[in-house]
Amino acid sequence: MSQIHQQASLPGCPSCEEPLESGDLFCGACGYDLSAVPAPPGDRPTVAITVPAQGAPAPAAARPVEWPPASGTDSSDPSAPTHRPADLPGVDSGGKPLPTADRTAFRFDGPDAPEAAAQDGPDASGDFELAAPDPRVAEHAAAGAPAVGAKVCVACRSGRVDDDGYCENCGHAQPRERDHMEQELGSVAAVSDRGLRHHRNEDAFAVSCTALPDGSPAVVAVVCDGVSSASRPDEASAAAASGANEALLESLPRGTHPQQAMHEAIVAASEAVNALGQETGQALEHDQHRHQNAPACTLVGAIMAGGLLVVGWVGDSRVYWIPEDRSHPPARLTEDDSWAAQMVAAGLMNEAEAYADERAHAITGWLGADAYELEPHTASFKPDRPGLVVVCTDGLWNYAESAAEMAAAVPPEAYERPLHGAQVLVGHALDGGGHDNVTVALLPFAVAAPGAGSA
Repeated sequence: MSQIHQQASLPGCPSCEEPLESGDLFCGACGYDLSAVPAPPGDRPTVAITVPAQGAPAPAAARPVEWPPASGTDSSDPSAPTHRPADLPGVDSGGKPLPTADRTAFRFDGPDAPEAAAQDGPDASGDFELAAPDPRVAEHAAAGAPAVGAKVCVACRSGRVDDDGYCENCGHAQPRERDHMEQELGSVAAVSDRGLRHHRNEDAFAVSCTALPDGSPAVVAVVCDGVSSASRPDEASAAAASGANEALLESLPRGTHPQQAMHEAIVAASEAVNALGQETGQALEHDQHRHQNAPACTLVGAIMAGGLLVVGWVGDSRVYWIPEDRSHPPARLTEDDSWAAQMVAAGLMNEAEAYADERAHAITGWLGADAYELEPHTASFKPDRPGLVVVCTDGLWNYAESAAEMAAAVPPEAYERPLHGAQVLVGHALDGGGHDNVTVALLPFAVAAPGAGSA
């Protein structure tokens, strides 16, 4: 089969599934080298994560959580260094040190390993004689091989990877560290995944723990979702998550009220995203087809401190409350800044009709230099029973929209094992189709027993 015929038969890019046209040599979305791609397999393996069946319905006598009135709802990546197998010393089966003078002479089975020929076997002296390196590698090396310690392309195994994540030799897009991220820190955990349809992960999160002036703990989770129609959405979400987290870690130990601290953190996140729009010369070559409007993202965050649960948001990412005792009803604690939410609030549509409309996910609030007006939303609650706080992007709640559906997707052991619970929820979204990036953070909320701490 000729390469042209083979390319024409590809329904989509094997890397990101972008539709292809006859004669394409590289994917227009992610830069994948199509000339060396074999015919795609008949199926794509996925990791199936079983979601427990929805729990028994709440008994009629179950008393809902009596939330106290909020004190007010206001409205005012360079890649990390990597180690290749050749960077580490080793010995042969006889215990002799392996030669290190020419590392390109060895072939290793890692994605960052350079291409090299196999060993021919021991010579008369008992030492291993190395075969000549692949001429394709030698040819490229003559033109300028990657410097020692530089990241090597996973496709041609010889080209240097530039700061944008593309090989300077063959143009292949490299795997990104943000494709799947997990973090567990004390009693908070978060997982983010690229999903099955997008060519990069435009979500970001930050989780942290600190202490209030009285020594009591404060737990923080911030989740951001880049606006795909904007420029550099992945950078926007990362800057917002980092900016908000840093602001909270600075203000909470000073004794700032958590709700005020959340408001200030959203403002700090907005300023971090705005700063990206002020930079010049940052347009990526592979994004030239995209209108270069200002970077933008949504933000949602939660703080557990001093017996309070404080949430803050701009956009359509959400916070859910799932009681540890599933006989009590769950609740959604945020309201979307979206077209659908506006239609429901105005009484023009019911919720089912609004979210079924193709305009449902058009957001009306975001962080970015071209936002109409920054309007942070914050609210404070005091739960009277233990539960789980779910902070997530629409990549998850698209597959568990109502509070009851989200509660059904959360595994029963998530309160004790938040990282496992976050992994299951990401799996729930991927099993549902994974059409968007998926990010979720889980914070178990503990309530002191009556009389605890009293003399």
